Amino acid sequence: MIKVAIYGKGGIGKSTVASGISAALGMKGTRVMQLGCDPKTDSTINLLGGSPPPPILQYLQEHGRPAGLEDIARRGAGGAVCMEVGGPTPGVGCFGRGMLTAFELLEEMGAYAVYRPDVVLYDILADIVCGGIAVPMREGFADKVCIVTSGEKMALLAARNIITALRNFADRHYSELGGLILNCRDMDHEEQRVRDFAEEMETEIIGVIPRDTDIHRYEEQGMTIVEGAPDHPTSARFFELAKTILQFEPKSAAVC
Repeated sequence: MIKVAIYGKGGIGKSTVASGISAALGMKGTRVMQLGCDPKTDSTINLLGGSPPPPILQYLQEHGRPAGLEDIARRGAGGAVCMEVGGPTPGVGCFGRGMLTAFELLEEMGAYAVYRPDVVLYDILADIVCGGIAVPMREGFADKVCIVTSGEKMALLAARNIITALRNFADRHYSELGGLILNCRDMDHEEQRVRDFAEEMETEIIGVIPRDTDIHRYEEQGMTIVEGAPDHPTSARFFELAKTILQFEPKSAAVC
C-alpha cells in the first residue's frame, strides 16, 4: 500500500487532480481510497455524482463513534472508497488536530484492513503549512507528498513552503517528496517556469494537466473527465499520472 498526500494552495485544483487520479486508478483495477482533508468537504464529490459522504468530524460531533465504516465512507467511480475529514467547529477547534482524530479513528476501525487499498490519497489544503496541516507528513501517515501547482507566483510560493516543511522532517524518515503536478493556467512559458522551479528545488514534474474546459463540464455533472470521457486526451494525462503514482515505493517507517 502506497499513501500519497496531495498538497497545494487553495483553488489550485488539488481535488480535481486527486479525483482524476483516483478514477484512473480504479478504472484500471487498482483499489484506491481518497480522504478529503479540507473543511469544505469537496474532495470526493466528483467521484460520487456530486454528493459527498458524511464528514467524519461532524459525524463524531453529532452521533459519536460510527457503528461501522459504511456510516462515513461511500464507494465512488472506479470503486474508489471516498471519505471526508470535515472541519472542527468554526472558531473553536484545530483542523490539524481534527485530521489526526480522523486518521486515528480509521486505524482503530480497521479501514485499511477492510478496504485493502493499493493506494491511499490524502487531499490536503495547504496555503499555510502549520504543524497541523503537516500532520500527514509529520506523523508518518503519508509515504510521498505530491504538490499541485501552476506557474503563478503564489502557487509556487506555497509549493516552496510545503517543500521546506517536508525537508524539515527529512532526518526523521517521514514522508518524501514525490514531485510536482502542474495544473496549467495557460500562462506564458508556464511549463518552463515550473520546470525551472523544480530544478531549483531539486525535484521533478511528474504530471502535467492541461487547462481544459471539458474538465469543468464533467465536474458540473458530478464526475471526473476520466469517468465521463476515458478516451479524452486529458484523461490520458490522468492515466499516465496514476501509473507514476503506482511506481512509488512505500516507506517501511510509515504508519498504517
